[in-house]
Amino acid sequence: MYFGTRTPENHAWALLDQYVAAGGTWLDTADNYAFWADPSGLGGASERVVGSWLRVNHGAPVKVATKVRWAPLVPHRWPESAAGLSAPAVRRAVEGSLDRLGLDAVDLLWAHGEDRDVPLSEVVGVFGDLVAEGRARRLGAANHAAWRVERARALAVATGRETFSALQLRHSLLQPRPGAGLPDSGHRLLADEDLDLAQDAGLAVWAYTPLLNGAYSRSDKPLPAAYDHPGTRAVSAVLDDVTAETGATRHQVVLAWLRAQGITPLVGVSTPGQLAEALDGRALQLSADHLARFAAAR
Repeated sequence: MYFGTRTPENHAWALLDQYVAAGGTWLDTADNYAFWADPSGLGGASERVVGSWLRVNHGAPVKVATKVRWAPLVPHRWPESAAGLSAPAVRRAVEGSLDRLGLDAVDLLWAHGEDRDVPLSEVVGVFGDLVAEGRARRLGAANHAAWRVERARALAVATGRETFSALQLRHSLLQPRPGAGLPDSGHRLLADEDLDLAQDAGLAVWAYTPLLNGAYSRSDKPLPAAYDHPGTRAVSAVLDDVTAETGATRHQVVLAWLRAQGITPLVGVSTPGQLAEALDGRALQLSADHLARFAAAR
């Protein structure tokens, strides 16, 4: 997310090299990353850094996903100037992303959020057309209500277009109080109905902010107030026990718990150590007893 802003380009390249050398495949970015951290007030820095690395590492065995929606069109004027999902807006956004990435097509194109000012049929139409034109290979819905995803999929089938095959939502082992607002604008929590839809329709599920910005292990990264409730304390106690029993880190246990649910965690890193921790934990598999104890605590 912060490649080219908080994470300098040379550091980002080193992280990408480390990731690919360890067998990493997917890179997930967005056209609005990270406008809030860029003096220009505009997005695109992350895509430019990934694109510059891809140009030098042509043929690297990676797949690239990016997102359109929410990029400010006027510097420092967000959300009032945020790009929507009208057909012209999506096409302009995708062309900009492909240019910054130096690609003819992305492996997965996400609708970064809903745009209820645009008919869903128009959104489905332009995303499907981009696949037909070879500009995207798969489609995903990020931060969408489950019923909107299913309606979009039905519209796509009815018109013979490519459908959404993946969901991306915020999810982690710890959960905020029901109904509590999150401090992060635009974030949508994964709900049971999302998992139900995914299982029924065979959709991939990707989870962002899986490590709660480092709050599981860093005292300088406190949990938001919405997570201050008895459930957090109960789950944290089990997490401490499982961490001790497995010899893994808290972060590695959380990522293993997500994978055990059939969910792909998206990990944002800014140091080699953070990346190594996530990669080194890929072999960790939680036992049925571990999972049962987490389920009981949640």
